[in-house]
Amino acid sequence: MSILVTGGAGFIGSHVVDHLVNENYDLIVIDDLSGGFLENINKKANFIEGDIYDYQLIKKIFSENKIEYVFHLAAYAAEGLSHFIKRFNYNNNLIGSINLINQSIIHKVKCFVFTSSIAVYGKNQLPMTENTIPQPEDPYGIAKYAVEQELKVSHNMFGLNYIIFRPHNVYGERQNVGDKYRNVIGIFMNQILQNKPLTVFGDGEQSRAFSYIGDVAPVIAKSIKINQAYNETFNVGADTPYTINQLIDKVEFVMKAKPEIRYLDPRNEVIHAYSSHKKVQDVFNINSKTDFETGLIKMAEWVKEHGAMKTKMFSDIEIEENLPPIWKEN
Repeated sequence: MSILVTGGAGFIGSHVVDHLVNENYDLIVIDDLSGGFLENINKKANFIEGDIYDYQLIKKIFSENKIEYVFHLAAYAAEGLSHFIKRFNYNNNLIGSINLINQSIIHKVKCFVFTSSIAVYGKNQLPMTENTIPQPEDPYGIAKYAVEQELKVSHNMFGLNYIIFRPHNVYGERQNVGDKYRNVIGIFMNQILQNKPLTVFGDGEQSRAFSYIGDVAPVIAKSIKINQAYNETFNVGADTPYTINQLIDKVEFVMKAKPEIRYLDPRNEVIHAYSSHKKVQDVFNINSKTDFETGLIKMAEWVKEHGAMKTKMFSDIEIEENLPPIWKEN
């Protein structure tokens, strides 16, 4: 069977591709390489460089291949920055997704696996469960929730099966640590490699549960084999929250460094966010997860081996008002 994976050169996407390749599926990977890297792409996958926003390209891929399953992981997942790049966010994360959903309906795809985000919950009761009513507080979360809703109405209207995952704060090997707008663990490790201060918004008492890639990608990849997962939504990731200050101690330990800490003005963000994973553990029979320190050591080894990544400025900020000053620095 043929499977289309979007974002397959990216962090989570490339790991999902590896697991699918191991199951001997025929894979087509599409990625625009805006956040991913060619070296991440499994050599056994057929790679197409392109943008899911390009509807003619998406139509061509579906018309020329018998796509039976879609794993949609392509996204620009910068929650904080999404306030300032609204058009880009919705074109990339919403309209691009609709292009895929349209073609999946037309070509009778058996199941559409969508990687959403904990960002759909916004500021909500803790831990967040799949029954929690989403209240996204940023355009990124709004886009992700809109796609979730579209998948549900597409199932009701056209019979398109779906599986929705809401991962959160995923870290590990292959993460783009050069992206200064997202993924705090990668940002910290990259700053250490460059002998720069660690930058923290606010007082560092925000809390998140950091999820190792090895606990997330396999679940997503095997989901199409789990009948009970069809047309359901799952939180997926780690259970234990840590503050940013606690995270700093752990990153310093695995990187064997003691950098300066630079506290900045707080930015508009949800202060505490972590979710329950009882549902995914029951349906997918998950019995164990990677210890946080173990996962950090694996990531640190990979980061040290690959070296620091150059931090790039986002090239098309749409709104400058209230943009954190550090995001204007080179």
